[in-house]
Amino acid sequence: MQADRRRSPRNKTITLTPEEEGMYLAQCLRQEDLLPSQTYQDAIVLGDCFSVMETLTGRFADLLIVDPPYNLDKTFGSSKFNKMDSAGYEAFTRRWIEAVLPALKETASIYICCDWKSSLIIGPVLRDYFLLRNRITWQREKGRGAINNWKNSLEDIWFATMSGQYTFHAEAVKQRRSVIAPYRIEGKPKDWQETESGRFRDTYSSNFWDDLSVPYWSMPENTDHPAQKPEKLMAKLILASTSEGDLILDPFAGVGSSLVTAKKLKRHYLGVEKEPSYCALAAKRLALAENDVSIQGYTDGIFWERNTLAAQKKMMKSSARNPKKIN
Repeated sequence: MQADRRRSPRNKTITLTPEEEGMYLAQCLRQEDLLPSQTYQDAIVLGDCFSVMETLTGRFADLLIVDPPYNLDKTFGSSKFNKMDSAGYEAFTRRWIEAVLPALKETASIYICCDWKSSLIIGPVLRDYFLLRNRITWQREKGRGAINNWKNSLEDIWFATMSGQYTFHAEAVKQRRSVIAPYRIEGKPKDWQETESGRFRDTYSSNFWDDLSVPYWSMPENTDHPAQKPEKLMAKLILASTSEGDLILDPFAGVGSSLVTAKKLKRHYLGVEKEPSYCALAAKRLALAENDVSIQGYTDGIFWERNTLAAQKKMMKSSARNPKKIN
């Protein structure tokens, strides 16, 4: 059960009453109830990923998203992850990779989240199992001040595939950026567009993402999880590397950001999480997604820069008046 605390009426953080926690936990699958011959999707499993993956059979996952504990002393609900030496964390990484590997299709893509320290360990290990394709760096924006070092506000996501045959929808993850110096040819915009919301250019997404906001109290997706990833981040991974109807596997599901985003984008999902309160929060978020498929910062099929909410709202109004999408 989550600790009771006073919150501002404007605070949108998703919480659970004791009654809700019991109700939503009942909606989760239990590790001990899984059957080896059964296939599962659109579910979150309460259990340890190593044991759960031993039970699941067949190559069923089109996309693997992994946000493992970083190599830090960190408390997650009622459990704690203890920092290891480099050899120990490498062994832990190999262990979970080998646990999920049998579930991945030959056409599957893989994304692994890490901080800069664990990235130095995880990156080389991935080469032993997958085709390593890129390293995405994203700006967390948040970060505590540092007196004797540079403030740490960046994280990595390694991108790999099982083989040379994989899905990548570059057009689905274009980013809309403001045009500061509009260039024209014969009076017409060159590679940008004039809209009611302003002047914008839709660009292919690079491997540096500076348009994300870590969930915080005024965002409807926020929870009390200490390392929650934004739905917008998950949407980029899912839209780029899957098609509608594909299945996303997340063995360290936490409060379900990947699962909720998959549901909103009409993909199937299977998550594993050993912390009961996080499973319950994930189940509640999945229930909320039945009536709200919005993803903050992703509007009308476009990923927007930070601080463009007013422009996004204008576009939504324009789209409501004129269903034809702006291209």
